[in-house]
Amino acid sequence: MIRSSLSTFADKISVPARRRSGPLTFTPNRIKIELLAGLTVALALVPEAVAFAFVAGVEPLVGLYAAFIVGLITACIGGRPGMISGATGALAVVMVALVAQHGVEYLFATVVLMGLFQIGAGIFKLGKFIRLVPHPVMLGFVNGLAIVIFLAQMTQFQTAPAPAGEHHGPFNMLYGTWMSGVTLWLMLGLVALTMALIWATPKVTKIIPAPLAGIGIVSILVIALNIPVPNVGDLSTIKGGLPPLHIPQVPLTLETFEIIFPYALVLGAIGLIESLLTLNLVGEIKEERGGASQECLAQGVANTVTGFFGGMGGCAMIGQSMINMKSGARTRLSGIAAALFLLVFILFGSSVIEQIPLAALVGVMFMVVIGTFAWQSLTIMRRIPVMDALVIVTVTLVTVWHDLAVAVVVGVIISALTYAWNNARRIDADIEESEGQKVYKIVGPLFFGSVEGFSELFEPTEDPKLVIVDFDKSRVVDQSALQAIENLAGKYESVGKTLRLRHLTRDCHALLNKAGQLMIDSDDDPEYQVATNYDVKTGAFGGGH
Repeated sequence: MIRSSLSTFADKISVPARRRSGPLTFTPNRIKIELLAGLTVALALVPEAVAFAFVAGVEPLVGLYAAFIVGLITACIGGRPGMISGATGALAVVMVALVAQHGVEYLFATVVLMGLFQIGAGIFKLGKFIRLVPHPVMLGFVNGLAIVIFLAQMTQFQTAPAPAGEHHGPFNMLYGTWMSGVTLWLMLGLVALTMALIWATPKVTKIIPAPLAGIGIVSILVIALNIPVPNVGDLSTIKGGLPPLHIPQVPLTLETFEIIFPYALVLGAIGLIESLLTLNLVGEIKEERGGASQECLAQGVANTVTGFFGGMGGCAMIGQSMINMKSGARTRLSGIAAALFLLVFILFGSSVIEQIPLAALVGVMFMVVIGTFAWQSLTIMRRIPVMDALVIVTVTLVTVWHDLAVAVVVGVIISALTYAWNNARRIDADIEESEGQKVYKIVGPLFFGSVEGFSELFEPTEDPKLVIVDFDKSRVVDQSALQAIENLAGKYESVGKTLRLRHLTRDCHALLNKAGQLMIDSDDDPEYQVATNYDVKTGAFGGGH
């Protein structure tokens, strides 16, 4: 049975992903599941697209067109079937400054350039570097994003947002005007009812996706009893036509490029990071791997096209992707259906969709928050290394306070520095002495962080005439390591002694050759790929291994 939440994500991500046996077949039941999941996602996409358009300072249709175009293209050619993409808050908060200073036409041009950057990332297969994101960063990512999704829903409990021009960080919503009295209690009650229905529906029937059942029942109840609570139509009208082809009306000058370039670069990076992390998250649920480069290409094509059709651009949406997964969707059909349903809403169904109470959609998103947050990360804090716990907390806080891209970069940097420090302390040597020679068997990697410890292992003035450094259990990693070997050779040469290197692997030879200071023979042992008894003074090797 598919997991209904990500509460066990902390445990699951440590298990190697594996593919399911055979592809899913499109039986009538599977098609029904995919279409109903797509309908559920489309219903939840409407208020989010409108809200993110307001955040970016553009018209609601700009957000809705982006949700349709980006959602459709990525569903067709994206790296992971079942993922949902559209207009997102992570991108909207970056766009607002550009729109305020230069206007919406510059935004469209920026989205086109953003898409081209992402296509380039896909062509050069830069998506593979997402594997450098450690598991603690992933946990911080899902926790931070769950909190961001939760905070985004708070605006639905307001009668007026925070005053324009005042910025209070991610908690800006606290400065708006809140509902009170009967309206607030009705909203809270309907949110709770929606959540209860989503929880209870799978226990009664699996014919209808639980989120769709929750939205449908609560909407019918509100309309039938004429309950006075805000609905989708209170945000803005969603009625419109087909997205028109629209060439961005900006001057084709270097000045324009200088304006949009930094925004496009930042938006492209944020979009890819959020998309690739969502790709991994959905991959854990579906037990699939790969697809990073394909996802980069899909996001790039989608944003390039969106920019030419009056959309604000977008990326993968973890909240909507989780709704899709919880509804049982596993193929591209659900994402395609969601985009097409959204278009139908824009063209023909606006009067119906606008009657859906916001409380029902908030209830769905609250269940997404509960399912997305890695609750076990709170308990494993006491059992994991302190630095890993620090990374989880840091990435969570930075995701909430700033944005996802900065959070991931900060998390990776902290993890990398921690790894470097731990490995720097691992350098050691097993010493063997015999008549006339001394062998240092190095243990641990030799790189910039461990070169000082490496140098401290040797005693040039006390050692015999012949010293052998054996790297069988070590690895020469970088230029700092090469320089450390050079310096060590110089110390032994200054006291009239010979230093030889043993068991250098082929990649070490390549590094030494690139250094241009140590001459390496290219005739290595073809079977073991090792070289024996390299003499630094003569630049020659002894016998084979």
